Parts: sequence; C-alpha cells; structure tokens
Amino acid sequence: MADWTWPILSVSMMIAIVVLGILMLWRMSKERKAGFPTKDERTQKITGRAASYALNIGSYFILAFLAIKIFAREIYDVHDIDAGYPMIAVLLVFNVSFIILRLYLDKKGD
Repeated sequence: MADWTWPILSVSMMIAIVVLGILMLWRMSKERKAGFPTKDERTQKITGRAASYALNIGSYFILAFLAIKIFAREIYDVHDIDAGYPMIAVLLVFNVSFIILRLYLDKKGD
C-alpha cells in the first residue's frame, strides 16, 4: 500500500478517531450537566465484567492465531507472516469485543 491509498486511509482513520473522541467528550459533558454520575458501582461492575470477558476472548483469539500459524508452518511449510496485520487484528478483537460486551451488559442489567 505504497501508492495513494495509504495517505487517504491514514487521514480518514485519524479523522474518524478525532470525531469519535469529540462525540464521547460531548456526551460525557452533556451527562455531567444533566446530573448523571459518570462512575457508579453498577457502571464499574459492568465495565469490569466486560473487560474480563474481552480479555478472555482476546486471549483465545491469540492462542487460535498462534495455533494456526504453527500448524501452517509445520504442515504446509508457510513462511512467517509479518507481525503488523495480526497485531492490528488482535487489537480490533480486544477493543470491539469490549465495546460490544459493555453495551450488551449495560442494556442487560445485573
């Protein structure tokens, strides 16, 4: 990706991160002005459970990836894969699973 697509993707990802950060800050300030507590016992419990589940999911994902990599190297003689894309995939699995679990547990309740 050394052609024109990489700078466009980089800038679009940076813009998306900045926009999401601004939206989160705006939401937090709106909730604070409305009188909602930002961290109470229920929120901390839900966040802890979601983080625990996301850690397990991410760990199993890493173990599965390593098993596939070892299997591919030993059986099919596939050379090692560059570490960049698998690391991005691991980060995505950790973060997306945490966000989804946090939203699910927040709606589900205790």
